[in-house]
Amino acid sequence: MTTIKTQPARTGHSPASNRPAVGDEVRKTASQPPSSGAQGAAVLGVNEAHHRSFLEAQAKKRKAKAGRAKLWTPPTSTKLRDVAEASFGTPPPIEEIVIGPDDRIQITDTSVYPWRAIASLLITAADNSTWIGTGWFIGPHTLATAGHCVCITNSGVPGRDGWVRSISVMPGRNGASLPYGSATSTVFFSTNGWIGSGDPNYDYGAIILPADVGNDVGWFGFGAYTDDDLQATVGHISGYPGDQPEGTQWYDSRAIASVDQFKYGFAIHNHGFTTQNGGRRITSDVFDNLVAWKA
Repeated sequence: MTTIKTQPARTGHSPASNRPAVGDEVRKTASQPPSSGAQGAAVLGVNEAHHRSFLEAQAKKRKAKAGRAKLWTPPTSTKLRDVAEASFGTPPPIEEIVIGPDDRIQITDTSVYPWRAIASLLITAADNSTWIGTGWFIGPHTLATAGHCVCITNSGVPGRDGWVRSISVMPGRNGASLPYGSATSTVFFSTNGWIGSGDPNYDYGAIILPADVGNDVGWFGFGAYTDDDLQATVGHISGYPGDQPEGTQWYDSRAIASVDQFKYGFAIHNHGFTTQNGGRRITSDVFDNLVAWKA
């Protein structure tokens, strides 16, 4: 008698990679705590009365920059568009949008945690067009990001769709300053639901670096939380938007307006509408994938 081994049914969350063989090399860990990196720093909390007071407190705690990695020269990315436009189109409708008064604050010292664990991305697509984006470290070698940062879908441009060629990762970039240099990745993960049909419910992914940059800059913890937990907290979002000076990081915070099965106001930010911004909610399926991709 011959026993036939069947493969598990693929779902929208089934992982996909441009380098499938690397899947066996990714270390899976049991818990996902944050790390402030080799240099240490205060961790961003969610109970501050206002994010301005938090930034003021952090400014008083900045340490001397002795031993800081040498400065690098960033690539030119002036006038490059956010990579979301490659998959979702140019405004209108706009895909990442400022809701109400623009009270974002520029992070002027990106060399401290958690800001240095957020990276400016320079993305080279399959057709060699270049775009910008944001990723955040979840481990020594791994950044979480939107699926549309690693794989472009439905662009309508010949040769553009598919896995991007490479991504230059610049942790804590501050305009022309790269305090932690730049690392290039050509290994990416996303989901069957995103790369197969461009379904925004599965628009998340990961970037795998060849060097353990996260051990220096630190990384964020992550988890799957209940609706009640999310609705009782404040969402913090920071990144590298395309409407601000080149390579600058901007931050804001808001109460969580609403949650549903798939999305809430923070996590892997991947879309915006005229009344709200949202990100792919870290449900159990997303959490399992991020754990598997973490290295």
